[in-house]
Amino acid sequence: MSKQSEGQKKEEALSYRRRNYFETAGAEEREKMFEYAEGYKAFLDAGKTEREACDAAVRLAQEKGFKPYRMGDPLKKGDKRYFVNRGKSVVVFRVGTRDLEEDGIRLIASHIDAPRVDIKQNPLYEDGNMCFLKTHYYGGIKKYQWTAIPLSLHGAVILADGRKVEIRVGDEPSDPVFYINDLLPHLGRDQMSQTGDKIVEGEQLNVLVGGLPYADEEVKDKVKLTVLSILNEKYGMTEEDFISAELSAVPAFPARDVGFDRALIGAYGHDDRVCAYPALTAVLDNETEHTVLAALVDKEEIGSEGTTGMKCQVYEDLIEEISLAFGASVRKVRAASKCLSSDVTACFDPNFANVYDKRNAAMLSCGTCMNKFTGARGKSGSNDASAEFVGEVRRMFAQEGVVWQTAELGKVDAGGGGTVAMFISKLNIDTVDLGVPVISMHAPYELISKADLYSTYLAFRAFMK
Repeated sequence: MSKQSEGQKKEEALSYRRRNYFETAGAEEREKMFEYAEGYKAFLDAGKTEREACDAAVRLAQEKGFKPYRMGDPLKKGDKRYFVNRGKSVVVFRVGTRDLEEDGIRLIASHIDAPRVDIKQNPLYEDGNMCFLKTHYYGGIKKYQWTAIPLSLHGAVILADGRKVEIRVGDEPSDPVFYINDLLPHLGRDQMSQTGDKIVEGEQLNVLVGGLPYADEEVKDKVKLTVLSILNEKYGMTEEDFISAELSAVPAFPARDVGFDRALIGAYGHDDRVCAYPALTAVLDNETEHTVLAALVDKEEIGSEGTTGMKCQVYEDLIEEISLAFGASVRKVRAASKCLSSDVTACFDPNFANVYDKRNAAMLSCGTCMNKFTGARGKSGSNDASAEFVGEVRRMFAQEGVVWQTAELGKVDAGGGGTVAMFISKLNIDTVDLGVPVISMHAPYELISKADLYSTYLAFRAFMK
């Protein structure tokens, strides 16, 4: 080995370089990465909607001995609890031994909703010997990506008598799938001359659900009646029951390893279940002196609104209830608390390099990524974490040997995006964004690195310590 020059030594000591986590990890650690990814893939396949992800999280919590919590329940040090909000979001927490007013709560906030195509309330119609469901897309999607791929139908229907029926069709090999038609290229000259957001219009995202006519010449919409008959037979539904239904068309693809080396995972819903799963398992698997809490919330993709989004008072109420259970001032608890707002970030893609500032872009397999700020253009809609808190988190990661990186979403004027960080920080809680870099974010099939997934889990463990 050649001897390093004085300049080389100084350069190594003073310069900042990202490290590829696969390169720096030993064989045993790489094995842990791959093993952890298997649990994550199972979680993804079990939870393609926020309702299903919430249920999957509860099952994992129960397996680890966590008990349900209701507002006002007594708490004691060492308790392991979970709180379900309307079946669409879940909070898991451990009560630590440290004083709440002095130490606060270590929070990790992720979301479990994902972009999708929702079914309208009066959706069913027949045209051209086909039966369709009208839709209204949810979240920021490229609409053309959702045509000509297999879709599954997920959700809940409240029947006229008040009974709730769960629907999940299209994921099993024996299930039928559903489909959104696209225009053949032979007739698509005018379509292809449109801008990307106009190639397929929102009102054209109609889900094909049937093509078999009902055997009765007196019936006008024969294919529609066949579909209604099947829905009535299987679920007790009538057409009016769509009014009180929450149904979504989501990709029918399972989570799969990508590449000859299986280093990557392709799946629907990495944003943001790839952060929610490490947040959940970090709390479930690890005892700590701190009081720790992971919130897996809904509605982030449409602004965190509603009773299950991060803007809802219920999460603030929960912090207050935990504080009151130990006679602590909630204001002092919040002021002493710290939060990692865990959402995905844009991963540098050399195929579209022009929208990234490469020096400040997240690189695949270089570990979990901290975004000091998000927002758009002039940091609009961003939390913009303080240098002091960023420094504190840096020291936590350095102490535990976490491989991580820092980035922003893209070039300054290229676009932007936000997370739940600003809603938590308004509670006087120091907050910074940290999450997994994603390729093809918001597409029906997104891509992440197993190294970045596992690094995020280790980062949460370090934060909890």
